[in-house]
Amino acid sequence: MTRRRLRAALAAAALTTVLAGCGIRSTEVPTDFGAAPSRPPCGTSVSGVSAQDQATGVPVQIFLVCASRLVGVDRTVRIPTEKADTDRVRIAQALLDELSAPPSAAEKEAGYATDVRRGMTVSGPRRGDPGDALRLSVRPQGLRAHALAQLVCTYVDSAASDGAGSVVLGGPPGTGLRRYECPAEVRNRPDAVAPPSQPLTA
Repeated sequence: MTRRRLRAALAAAALTTVLAGCGIRSTEVPTDFGAAPSRPPCGTSVSGVSAQDQATGVPVQIFLVCASRLVGVDRTVRIPTEKADTDRVRIAQALLDELSAPPSAAEKEAGYATDVRRGMTVSGPRRGDPGDALRLSVRPQGLRAHALAQLVCTYVDSAASDGAGSVVLGGPPGTGLRRYECPAEVRNRPDAVAPPSQPLTA
């Protein structure tokens, strides 16, 4: 055996001894540890708020669908002041617009989606309605399960609510009103558990 081969054999033996002393078994077969961990879905760090938005908008939270449940996402909205509506109605419309907007690229990558469709509007109470009522341009009962849950939970958790953990919603004038709530069961299983509600009587 030449000196070069002898040194190589001794080095290999020494490396085997060190690995064994550390509790690591040497192997001639490459080990596959699998792919690197991907970004966890529904991460709480996801936000649709930019630096410019923070400087010019009002911070709010909306509920999007992620992994078959509702998850709060921070946004900022601009509340128009030129309209004759009350602050509650302007906030409610701004939240509705945010819910119907497509999620950002980062939100989509993290698994977020919305089932609220564009084109809906919200107005304040009509004659005979309680002062905290909000009327949608469509009947709430006609919305898809996720969309209704998103809307109710977003409103309940905002300045558009009645301040008591619920929100009064109805459809176009002439349709009935209901008081909706958003318990944890709805946020966890919006496809199976509808927001509980009670009809309002005159």
